[in-house]
Amino acid sequence: QGATSHCLGQNFAKMFHIEYENQKGGRSMVWQNSWGCTTRTIGVMVMVHGDDTGLVLPPRVAPIQVIVITIPNTKLSKEDKDKLGATAKKMTEDMAAGGLRTKLDDRDNYTPGWKYNHWELKGVPLRCEFGPKDMAEGHCIVVRRDTREKETIKLVDLTRRAAEICVEMQADMLARATEKRNASVRTCMSWDGFVEALDDKMMVLTPWCETKASEEEVKKRTAAEAEGGAAKTLCIPFVQPPLPPGTKCFITGAPASVWAIWGRSY
Repeated sequence: QGATSHCLGQNFAKMFHIEYENQKGGRSMVWQNSWGCTTRTIGVMVMVHGDDTGLVLPPRVAPIQVIVITIPNTKLSKEDKDKLGATAKKMTEDMAAGGLRTKLDDRDNYTPGWKYNHWELKGVPLRCEFGPKDMAEGHCIVVRRDTREKETIKLVDLTRRAAEICVEMQADMLARATEKRNASVRTCMSWDGFVEALDDKMMVLTPWCETKASEEEVKKRTAAEAEGGAAKTLCIPFVQPPLPPGTKCFITGAPASVWAIWGRSY
């Protein structure tokens, strides 16, 4: 279940005596809403985008957007090893100056492969691989966490291109998640097909008359007819599809006032 809003009414106001001065100069109990969009939103992000390797973080919210990993060679001279490290440090600093959240992993007690797995598990959007051959040719290899696509980028273009890839990756991840969500929603104009959609583990978009009695009727009928238990309203979408005049509520046949999404709690 994602971020949801709940009307708490005046229950907590009465319990904790939360009052305000009303227009008549008297005291009234406040009405409260609860907006659950903290840890729930993080959980949804993990479940929607993650894979069998670990987290896949959207670039906009990733604490580290680019991890720079050096690939040292045991045959390198101390001078070349120092130059490799200094160049990698400058790459990291240049990207940070360009607005990217970056980190350099130049630890020499772990292999490059171990580092790749470590940062993939943490979901860092971009991995920048930099070894002796890359230094000699003036480029690096950038790998996207979501698709594993690799791109060879000149060092002079790294900050600009890394920022562009972050924008592209953000858009691609949103598009994939939106497509997945849309494929999980089925529209029903009447009771016919509603239970079948629920049993197919779909969310169901329906025209609804917004009455408490009708929601209770949906719960009662789905509990009796469906395989997986009762349905409930999940939300009334902020962005409403067109509701043609005369559209009837899918459960009561009364005039519908909104589109609502129904589903089950698992």
